Amino acid sequence: MDLTGAQWRKSTKSGNNGGACVEVADNLPGVVGVRDSKDPTGPELVFTPVAWQAFVARAAGRG
Repeated sequence: MDLTGAQWRKSTKSGNNGGACVEVADNLPGVVGVRDSKDPTGPELVFTPVAWQAFVARAAGRG
């Protein structure tokens, strides 16, 4: 999938944890991109918005 135009961001809660973060791009229609912030030219994962919301809710203990 082509994620050209993706606007990548890290969580404001990531703080200074030695770079062990993911970046998320949720500005593209119908997809959410996820990548390793330490390797911005590396592989990207693509999720549907519903799947990403479910993952985030589960990771936060709400699902």
